[in-house]
Amino acid sequence: MAWTQVTPAAHADPRPAQIEAWQQSTSVRLQADGSLSDVLAISPGDVWAVGQQEIWDVWKNRGTIRHWNGSRWSEIGIRDNTAAGNLRGLAAASPSDVWAVGDGHDGVPYLAHGDTAGFDRVRPLCPAGSDRVRPPCLRAGDWLGGIDAKSGKVVAVGSREKNALIVTGQGNDWTVQEIEDKGALYAVSGGFAVGDTGTEPLIAHYSGGTWKSMPLPSIPGGYLRDVQVDSSKRALAVGGVYRGPGEITPLALVWNGKRWRELRLPHSEARLYGVTGDGKGRYWMTGYDPSRAAEPFMLRCEKGKCEVIRGGTQQGRSSVRLQAVAYLAGKSTVWAVGHAVDTKDRYTDVVESFAPKATTSKS
Repeated sequence: MAWTQVTPAAHADPRPAQIEAWQQSTSVRLQADGSLSDVLAISPGDVWAVGQQEIWDVWKNRGTIRHWNGSRWSEIGIRDNTAAGNLRGLAAASPSDVWAVGDGHDGVPYLAHGDTAGFDRVRPLCPAGSDRVRPPCLRAGDWLGGIDAKSGKVVAVGSREKNALIVTGQGNDWTVQEIEDKGALYAVSGGFAVGDTGTEPLIAHYSGGTWKSMPLPSIPGGYLRDVQVDSSKRALAVGGVYRGPGEITPLALVWNGKRWRELRLPHSEARLYGVTGDGKGRYWMTGYDPSRAAEPFMLRCEKGKCEVIRGGTQQGRSSVRLQAVAYLAGKSTVWAVGHAVDTKDRYTDVVESFAPKATTSKS
């Protein structure tokens, strides 16, 4: 699990003063055809990533949880490892209270809880009905895409029978709510959950003890995949707008405490998958730009202005998709995870890091 350093050439479009420069392109060394779906930074010496290995083999495909301790990556055991498929979301209430969510090979969403000693599957039970039997909160056919965790409360979001789904609880106390809107939710943070209805973006907000959809600008074909919440008065959601076969433009919506509005982004056909922030109004968005597929792609936004940052190409890579991003507080460094594809369509997980140009990253 060594952290193998490769320092690519880096450039921006254009590079303003003080903008971050790419530092390293590395890997946690998953098994063949592996990809990372999410990354979580509790501290520079406590970083988590989840994903899957053997993507194309239905018999070998399994989820994986990795941890960075400041000097190396290690695999963290899942005690019923064979049951976990793709793990796509991460959250932590504390260093010893970490949650992961994704697919189970039994057709039921997979919810895992643990720490560096290992993870166990959690099967939430909902309140008992008239027969006093507590039914499972999750059932075959449900899908979960994102998770958030605070002390004493976990929120996982997804879909059930074409309706947006929210599962809330911890320990033995869980509840399920289906949003009235058709669609699916892909990410949740700080009381905001984002996704789409199938035709337009969808954002649900927790208020008054329940989740309700919020008024949004009319954006036909729009969808959202991640959200960064700084406070009740400042948040940023990212995704895209489907305009036809193979034609997608990036989308970002900004919350000012009263309404959502569209943020102007540099013109491109980039797909945006993840967003993070420093809590002070500076944001980084990751994704994939098909026009320059072999270069890692990121947007950095501050005070309503956004700049493109690109990593350098590497021999053998035909494309790089960065699916999630995390800000490492105290180190002014951002890590993005995803996968690279080579000319034979083989996948390799990637971890891309960058920091202000004057900073030398050692991790």
